[in-house]
Amino acid sequence: MVELAGIIILGILAQWFAWKFKIPAILPLILIGLFVGPIAAEFLSSDGSKWIEPIWNGTKGLFPGDGLFYFVSLAISIILFEGGLTLKKSEITTVGPVITKLITLGSAVTFVVSGIVTHYLLGLGWEISLLFSALIIVTGPTVISPILRNIPLKKDVAAVLKWEGILIDPIGALAAVLVFEFISVGGGSGFTKTALIEFGKILLFGLTFGFTFAHGLIFIINKKLVPHYLLNVVSLSLVLFVFVLSDLFAHESGLLSVVVMGMVIANSNLKSLDELLYFKESLSVLLISILFILLAANMNISELMLIFNWKALALFAIVILVVRPLSVFLSTHNSTLKLNEKLFISWVGPRGIVAAGIASLFGTKLMKQGVAGAEYITPLVFMIVLGTVLLNATTARMFAKVVGVFLKSSESIAIIGASDAARVIAKYLMNNGRRVVLLDQNKSYIEKARNNGIEAFDIDIYNDSLDDNAELNDVGYLIAMTGSDEVNKYAINQFSEIYGEKGNYRLASLNEVKNKISENEDVLFTPNDDYINLNESARDYPNVNEVLVTSKEDFKNKLDLINSELKSIPLFVKNNNTIEVIPELNVASINGDNSIIYLGKKIEF
Repeated sequence: MVELAGIIILGILAQWFAWKFKIPAILPLILIGLFVGPIAAEFLSSDGSKWIEPIWNGTKGLFPGDGLFYFVSLAISIILFEGGLTLKKSEITTVGPVITKLITLGSAVTFVVSGIVTHYLLGLGWEISLLFSALIIVTGPTVISPILRNIPLKKDVAAVLKWEGILIDPIGALAAVLVFEFISVGGGSGFTKTALIEFGKILLFGLTFGFTFAHGLIFIINKKLVPHYLLNVVSLSLVLFVFVLSDLFAHESGLLSVVVMGMVIANSNLKSLDELLYFKESLSVLLISILFILLAANMNISELMLIFNWKALALFAIVILVVRPLSVFLSTHNSTLKLNEKLFISWVGPRGIVAAGIASLFGTKLMKQGVAGAEYITPLVFMIVLGTVLLNATTARMFAKVVGVFLKSSESIAIIGASDAARVIAKYLMNNGRRVVLLDQNKSYIEKARNNGIEAFDIDIYNDSLDDNAELNDVGYLIAMTGSDEVNKYAINQFSEIYGEKGNYRLASLNEVKNKISENEDVLFTPNDDYINLNESARDYPNVNEVLVTSKEDFKNKLDLINSELKSIPLFVKNNNTIEVIPELNVASINGDNSIIYLGKKIEF
């Protein structure tokens, strides 16, 4: 009981530690597992026992017999199902050719080259070498996001790394599952005719069960055949049912079934997809926390010593310095990315949780089947995972500065709210060379913004992890322009330190406009106008106008005239390429090169 509770407590503490210090969670999880397992047994325990013993002598420990094997299998099935839920066809078609090539051509290059190098360098059989190469295809968003969070990058570079991590997760897992199943049905005897037939059965049942039960779950949820409070647990139980049932019909087809099931649901019209995904993400965090402490603790010093040699180190170096750059440069050929951006993407490729988890599961299974070299799978993949995470977590920021992709100034603008006024203002700023991102949970507003060529995200700032969005790393200005005073104040209080480095502003409330008072005048976007005034002006006069000012006195006179005119609202002052919000403006800096920028009705001066 103490050991089981300790694993959960240590796992959640590791997740908190990773969040607090902005590092990938997999790093403290595996280090804790190694510490309480093989390290404690070898150096700390007087009797040579582990502090946490998943399985010992076959019949003792937390999971005696095949208990650990069954737990890992079920946990990985849930994690892979959640990974499948993130893979949408629409995302593949909209993320651009570079990312599409990275998850296809790049994956193929990694798979082939790593397999060849492993076979000839370590002397492992082709089956084990190719399984290893399939496992290290996966990067994963859980390891990429913490590394990128504090590195201000161009949007294109951050987007490539973010979307590669999201999309390659289920694709890499699927490749590893297929390779493993081909090896498994051959029993280590090679690619025989029997193995090919069994592999065909796995594909048939895996694809059929995954597709069929995915549509069954979609039908059940959309027709409201289960109450809302049972929706998530019914989905969970069905995933486990499909995994077990598929395995009964075709041994080892369960993992393929749940990946396909998740992918089908992700691309369906399921009404509760967001809620289901949120539940599965929360469950995956708990399972991952338990899983990786258990798997690391279950390793022995003898297994770690298998990779304690120059050949393993050479393999690691080749994966980092040859295979990753080769896949990136081939995938980005003829793209708009510059050489320094390609170099940075080549350097940042940490392997993730899915790779380590599946490696432990497959390594255990193949060792039981007596496949030669299977004992190398888990330590080799753990070496790649820990090595890449440590390397990228400690050097990515410095490397970004060395190759020149580190943004010294964050000039992009995030606007919370995508109303009529926000879209008109965003379009003007874009036309003047600024990157603007609109954030709103109103899908109609988001669609209108995108149709107008404005970058917009469907985000609920209360529920979504806005501070983890790598694509907003270059944002330095924050403007809260929703119709809710509470939301605007929340946005400024919560995100101004992250995205308001150069300035953060919100709309004045109706009370502040009426009484000419403010809790904090420094954060007001326009002190004389609230949400209603701005959007009425944008609705009747959807234009942003400019008027040149020649002196400080001319500036004051024209600003007073704009303020007095109905449905004309001053917003910024423009000086060459610099645009300043009027409440922040130092009037002493006004000269003959300035222009007042205002929304609404055009005034004849």
